[in-house]
Amino acid sequence: MGNCWGAPPHDPANTEISQKSTHTSSRNRSDYGKSRFPALNEDKAFTNGQIFPTPNLRIFSLAELKSATRNFTGGTVLGEGDSDRVFKGWIDQKIPGNSATGTVIAVRILTTERLQKSQEWQSEINYWGRLSHPNVLRLLGYCWEDGHLYLVSEFMMKGSLWDHLLGRAGHIHSLPWDLRLKMAVGAARGLVFLHTLEKQVIYGNFRATNILLDGSYTAKISDFGFAKVDPSRSQVYMMDAYAAPEFAATGQFNAKSDVYSFGVFLLEMISGRRALDINRPMKEQNLVDWAKPFLCKEKKLFRVMDTKLEGQYSYESAQKIAQLVLKCLEGKPNHRPEMKQVVQKLEQLEAATTRVANSSSTSRG
Repeated sequence: MGNCWGAPPHDPANTEISQKSTHTSSRNRSDYGKSRFPALNEDKAFTNGQIFPTPNLRIFSLAELKSATRNFTGGTVLGEGDSDRVFKGWIDQKIPGNSATGTVIAVRILTTERLQKSQEWQSEINYWGRLSHPNVLRLLGYCWEDGHLYLVSEFMMKGSLWDHLLGRAGHIHSLPWDLRLKMAVGAARGLVFLHTLEKQVIYGNFRATNILLDGSYTAKISDFGFAKVDPSRSQVYMMDAYAAPEFAATGQFNAKSDVYSFGVFLLEMISGRRALDINRPMKEQNLVDWAKPFLCKEKKLFRVMDTKLEGQYSYESAQKIAQLVLKCLEGKPNHRPEMKQVVQKLEQLEAATTRVANSSSTSRG
């Protein structure tokens, strides 16, 4: 489901989330109504992320979430899929009924039968609630009532990256080259954080629809905790153009499988094309199959690059990012780079782009 945890791209909301939090404990539920979340911008002070000793989560009652989302009415719907729905809400309002004075949240309702029967969801939530990183969506709390799991996260004002690059907003405007690099770097840093945790997290569901954007277009990975809770869901998502060859062959994936999926995503970013597009001619429907021959030939690379980006990047930058994409898309996992190496390459490209932009600005001045 695209745009899963945030606002549609045209949403005018611009509420800064800055509240304090409480740890889950033996407190009365009434105490939670008075609690605050930690300032979400605290993540920025820990650019490499941090792990709390206990989950920074708030346990909500269903009544609280119904009040926050206006009883889950249509006006607050952010997105809907086969097994989940996402609503916008407001909590901790200083003036009752005035959403402008509250903290904006996203509430996701999981209804998958397999998830309802699973005993893993609690441990996944608790682990997710301990993580804090500028490029990983912050889970704020949850509710388990009436056979449904409600996940409460920070609200992402700009919605999903997919919408801006390939979805409805993409028909209105095009993301500039420097912004695409910024998003790619952010998403890659989020993956590095997950991959280098003591209890390594393999995302297994990396795609543009699961990358959300805040008001300054900072990319944050969402939905990583539940790819493994519901195996059938992982299989549905992975059996497409994002899936690494080893997954298609064995049904198993690892950190290098995430690298492959990131390579597909990076190819979408530079081409402005979807990983799988049945509306294109047969030979162009699978982006990886179509683009690979052009990526490895300097004189044909221009065929892959998004025409909306003309004049925004150097030929050298295009070559370097094409080489990085090819390395990520290697058929054998051990031939692919680690995500740390991917981040380093992208950061170098981003820095070079910034230098060129600054130089051009100075010369014009």
